[in-house]
This record gives sequence, C-alpha cells and structure tokens, in this order.
Amino acid sequence: MNFTLRQLTYFRALCEQRNFGRAAEACHVSQPALSVQIRALEDAMGGPLVERRARDVVMTPLGRQVLGQAETVLRAAEQLARMAKEQSTGRRSLALGVIPTLAPYLLPGILAQLRATDLQLSVQVREATTEGLLTGLQIGELDVAILALPSGGHGLIEKELFVDRFLLAGSANRLAQINADGAAIRPQDLRSEQLMLLQDGHCLTDQALEVCGMQRNAPEINMGAGSLGTLSRLVAAGFGLTLMPEVALQVECSATKGLRVQRFPGPEPFRRIGLVRRDTTEAGDWFDQLAEVVRAVGQEIVAQTREGEVQEG
Repeated sequence: MNFTLRQLTYFRALCEQRNFGRAAEACHVSQPALSVQIRALEDAMGGPLVERRARDVVMTPLGRQVLGQAETVLRAAEQLARMAKEQSTGRRSLALGVIPTLAPYLLPGILAQLRATDLQLSVQVREATTEGLLTGLQIGELDVAILALPSGGHGLIEKELFVDRFLLAGSANRLAQINADGAAIRPQDLRSEQLMLLQDGHCLTDQALEVCGMQRNAPEINMGAGSLGTLSRLVAAGFGLTLMPEVALQVECSATKGLRVQRFPGPEPFRRIGLVRRDTTEAGDWFDQLAEVVRAVGQEIVAQTREGEVQEG
C-alpha cells in the first residue's frame, strides 16, 4: 500500500471544505492536481473515499475511517516536523494546557514571565476543560496542564501551586436580600434556585456544588453559562448568585458593571490549583521552573485582590 502525506493532507482538506475547488485553494494547488492525488489515495485504499456531487462531496464509510487515521498520522508528522525545526534552530517548545476558569487570568502573566526569562522557548497554549486537557496529556498533544487538583487522571505527576478561594458574587440587591437577617452566609446556606453555574464539563461547577453541599440533579440550578465572563454579567444583572474564584475577581469586577462580591466566613471554601504532567515525561528542571512561574503569578493575583479589598474597606 503506497500513500503519501501530501495525499492525506489533500484528503483532510477535502473533508473540511466539502468541495474540490475550495480544498485546492486551501492547499494552494490547482483543482486537477488535488483530484489526481485523491484518486491515487482511493486506489491505494481500495475504494472511493467520497461521494462526488455537483457542488459538494460526502464521505463514504471508508472515507470516515481513513480520515480518522489520516488525522492521527498528520498530527504525528506535524510534531516530527516541529521537533526537527526546533532541533536545527535550538528553539524549544512547550505545549501548555489551561482550564477556561484560569486561562484568562493567569496566562498573560505566565507568558510574559516565560518570554522574559527564555527567549528560545516557544509556547503553544490550549484552553480546554479538565477532561480535554487530561486526554491531551495522555495522547501527547500536551506536555503540561494547569488545572484544579486532584485532576482525577492516571499516570500523572501533580504539583500543588496555590489556593484559589471562592467568594459569593451577585448584584447589590441580591446580596442585600440574602444578608437581610444579619447572619453570616455560608455556602451551605444557599438554595439551589439561587445558584447560577457554568455548564456541564467545567470542573468549577462540580467544585461549587460540592462546597454548597448540593447534588448535580438538585432542582432549579441554572447551569448554562459557558464562561466566567458570561456568568458574571448574568449575576450582576440580578439573575441569581454564583461562586467566584478569587483569581478571577479583579478582571471580572473591572469588566462587569454592577457585580458585587462578599467573602464567606472562615474557613473559606477553595480549590487547589496545580501543574500536571505525565509520569513518563523526561524529568528535568523545566517542570519545577514552570511551576514556580505559575505559583508566583497566581499568588500575586490573589495578593493584589486582597490588598484591593483592604484599601476599599
């Protein structure tokens, strides 16, 4: 069986574009040249990979199978090409994953420090849920990930970096109502119909439910927001209350008019933020050095948040 990376690349483009002309344009070749390579791939695979229509194409069952394997082969080839380029230029790379409830707040500081201390380091960032990051680690698409611990993954090395406390967030009216009787509000005092949380898949939702002592199937919990930014704007507009991570507080309060927060009485609920890598990854100083950068950035954000609260008080 003879096929080439070029044929697999053209076939992937054809599946993405669903049109020979658009696929040829995306690959910067003529349409006849692309068609010849697709035909050659079909001959090698022993059957048609697409159904040809007037304006588009549809993958055959064989085509779907071939595409899945082609994507695996092409990812591996791209990684090999990147490794060869880095080896020849002396440039190193790091594939870093971050959960969405940390990425907007930590990444600017982390990337700035990495750039300042190591100009030869090329960082590729991927933002995804914990499940997506763990999958990326296991299959080698990521070298390391920043997420909440414990990760729940297997075959991993975890290093705790800092504690991210939760605050109660909502509109001024909502908070005034819940504080009306003068008692200190604990997470367990919140009712399910008062809560707004991120949609399923975000570990922050699981953590919030846990500290509030609620089950996922509790009635009337609104779990529809896709990001902390959206969630902040909804609760600021009076549509419920939420638990806001301390690390996100400065950014979201600055960006969201009417958002108010208050701390829970001690012991404050929190999540543990850490750095995770495969236990089979070659050990080296890079992991500890990256951990120190992430720890410093996270702790500085938390310290600035608390300092700002003191000044405002």
